[in-house]
Amino acid sequence: MNFDNKLISGIFIKRYKRFFVDVQIENKLITAHCPNTGSMQGLLKEGSKVWLSKSNNPNRKLKYTLQIIEDDNSKVGVNTHLTNKIVLDALKNNLIKEFSKNIKIKPEVKFGENTRFDFLIADKNYKAFIEVKNVTLARKPKIAEFPDAITSRGAKHIRELLKASKKGYKIYIAFIIQREDCNQLAIASDIDPEYSRLLSKAIKEKLNILCYDCKFSSKGIKLNKKIKFKT
Repeated sequence: MNFDNKLISGIFIKRYKRFFVDVQIENKLITAHCPNTGSMQGLLKEGSKVWLSKSNNPNRKLKYTLQIIEDDNSKVGVNTHLTNKIVLDALKNNLIKEFSKNIKIKPEVKFGENTRFDFLIADKNYKAFIEVKNVTLARKPKIAEFPDAITSRGAKHIRELLKASKKGYKIYIAFIIQREDCNQLAIASDIDPEYSRLLSKAIKEKLNILCYDCKFSSKGIKLNKKIKFKT
């Protein structure tokens, strides 16, 4: 997944009203869009280095978008809108080895009355739903954690995936760790005990877990390597 334009570096000042961040770029203070409504726990430290993209749209009110924050010398991708693009790029380029090369890929597929799963993939042998989760939290060295806040939406997706499994679909949750400094993923049961309980139950009922970290470059963000899921 490549950015449209080269990223611009700056210094993080503060976040407010969830969608706004102030960033110092050289001698200028600008307000940028924050494309992450989550808690971003551990990342919002004044003085941290950040990278922004600048929009080509002349009518856009906020010209800049926060894309990456540096945390202890490691880049962390915070734009949740990019996560599915990272996965789509990975699926098209066979970077997720659990799936065959010749799969058909459909993004944003409706299931039931009120649910859309991020991807439906299929080959001649099976159909599978994939729900994608963006991961940025790391409270301990080398261990990424999800979620960083209570996620009723995440719990709903687990329940709906189990319904899909009963209809013959394979089911997956893909945890995409937009960090380069972790080698395993754990569920933050202290933050959301209900999500942890549901996920453990679902794994016993054929839910498959995928955990991949990301690699950052000046051009973009790509899926990197599979990491261990800590049960």
